[in-house]
Amino acid sequence: MTATLDIATVQAFLLVADLQSFTRAAEALGTTQAAVSLKLQRLETLLGKRLVERSPRAVRLTADGTGFLDRARALMAAHDRALSGDAPAAQSLSLGISDHAAGPELVPLLERLHAMSSNLTLAVTIGFSREMQEAYDAGELDAVIVRQEGSRRGGEKLTEDEFGWFASRRFTLPKGEALPLATLAPPCGVRAIAVRALDKAGLPWRERFVGGGVTAVVAAALAGLAIAPLARRIAPPGLVDIGPAHKLPKLGSSKVMLHSKVSDPAKLAALRAVAATFRSAAA
Repeated sequence: MTATLDIATVQAFLLVADLQSFTRAAEALGTTQAAVSLKLQRLETLLGKRLVERSPRAVRLTADGTGFLDRARALMAAHDRALSGDAPAAQSLSLGISDHAAGPELVPLLERLHAMSSNLTLAVTIGFSREMQEAYDAGELDAVIVRQEGSRRGGEKLTEDEFGWFASRRFTLPKGEALPLATLAPPCGVRAIAVRALDKAGLPWRERFVGGGVTAVVAAALAGLAIAPLARRIAPPGLVDIGPAHKLPKLGSSKVMLHSKVSDPAKLAALRAVAATFRSAAA
């Protein structure tokens, strides 16, 4: 009897390859790590090849696994076409992401969503957490990734960020001068936390740079213009936390939450991959 490949098993392999983690792949599939591991073992037995190297720190593809990767993607694409016909119906997922939450995960996030379904049209909006939440509540967005603010409850925790006061390595603060800040404009929640902490500590500050996005704020800090309150996860190389050296108040932490009202299976699978991507980066 000719051996056949199981679609669910191939999908599990692709998620393990993309997320480099059995735990994150299980989260994306809504199953257990043991179940994903068993699927991979069956696939390796069927192919007669070892596809992944497992270690306590990471999961990596073997040479055979890398060779099988493109064929696995082609099989999943053919499977999707067979289910939906020659002209697959286009689907759209509207996702709002807080600028202070997006961070370096945005690129791998988009890569993995594309790998899962090239027929999924992504409409991604970046903005303030409050604005994204309001658009979601108004039914304008399918899902949002935002910082937890105020008394808002519900949603799924993706990660928790620690904040610091980041500046260029060559930044110097003349003694006795007000602290120059680089932030987003109000109603940015991170700006509000930073200003409140400084006022409570009785430290003078001034706005040196107001950016239209976190990328601009980071650029101002890298240029040595000012100090930027940022999550450690999104602070790029070249910036250091100068808070302890200058005895600045601690900014604490903030939860990054996923809120969704999606029920379509394809969109749900995409959002599971989104959640797993954020958790992989935080691990």
